[in-house]
Formats: sequence, C-alpha cells, structure tokens
Amino acid sequence: MGTVWVVLIAIVALLIGVALGFFIARKYMMNYLKKNPPINEQMLRTLMMQMGQKPSQKKIAQMMRAMNGQMDKKK
Repeated sequence: MGTVWVVLIAIVALLIGVALGFFIARKYMMNYLKKNPPINEQMLRTLMMQMGQKPSQKKIAQMMRAMNGQMDKKK
C-alpha cells in the first residue's frame, strides 16, 4: 500500500507543477510583450506604405490604440 501512495503523491505533485509552471510562464510572457510590443509605430508605417496606403499620424495612432486595446482585453 505504501508504493501506491508514493506514486499517487508523485502524480499529484507533477500535475500541480505543470499547472503552476504554465501560469507563471504565461504571466511572464504577458509582461514581456507589454514592455516590448512586437510592433511599433515605425513598423506599422512601413507596413501601410508597402500596402500602398499613405499613413497619416491619425491612422497610425488609431491602429496602435486598437492593438493595445486587444492586448489589454486579453488579460
């Protein structure tokens, strides 16, 4: 009976470790992406120019707000 308890405790500890590791990694990545966004205004301006649009500052600001709003909404 002692071996069963050891195996059961090991499985429970493994599951708790996996769940805890997932949430810690998720929190770390959300903070990292918030501090270092994957796209900035210059990249957005270049992208719009490549698509044949004339990027105005108003359009760029509007698109950046939309992207940041999506990141905040996912929290």
